[in-house]
This record gives sequence, structure tokens and C-alpha cells, in this order.
Amino acid sequence: MAARNYVLGADGNPVPEPDLLKWAAWFEAADRRLAEDFIEGPASTARVSTVFLGADPALYETMIFWEGQALHEGQARYTSRADALVGHARATERVRAAQAAGL
Repeated sequence: MAARNYVLGADGNPVPEPDLLKWAAWFEAADRRLAEDFIEGPASTARVSTVFLGADPALYETMIFWEGQALHEGQARYTSRADALVGHARATERVRAAQAAGL
């Protein structure tokens, strides 16, 4: 079964888009960011970003960008907006805990 493509509707929820060219044009132009946090630490700043991917099965992805740290490029994918927001908050807390531990 082929993956289904989605765009975000006016309410921010995924809407199926069967036309691949329309989906690609939307994907290129859209602000797909759901959440983004910059967490300043004593030695460096980490960025936690959650975006809408627009294709099944995982519609959202959270990534940690923190050069030189074990959590760098840590990622998780989600099938719902609600789960993605919870996952973003958890990733942010993981970074804060690592910074507090001196990592």
C-alpha cells in the first residue's frame, strides 16, 4: 500500500491530498513547523524542532539538534498532532535534564 500524503488544513489538522504535484507544491511552500525551542546551556545551545512530515505513517517528527552531544539528532515520529506536542515537550525536558547534569 502506498503512503498517503497530507497537507495541513486551516485548523492545523492533516487533510489528505491525493494529487502528488499539489502536495509537493504545498510541502515546499508551507511552514510545517509545529514547535521549536532553543535551549541555552553553559557550553552550547540545543534546538528541539517538531515538524509536520506530510506522509503516512508518521505525520510528525521531533528532532534534537545539539552538536557534540549524545542527544544530537535524536528523533521520534508520531501519528498525531497531540502526540507530537507531548513528544516535543519530552525532548525539551531531556535536553534540559542533560544540561543540568553538566552534559
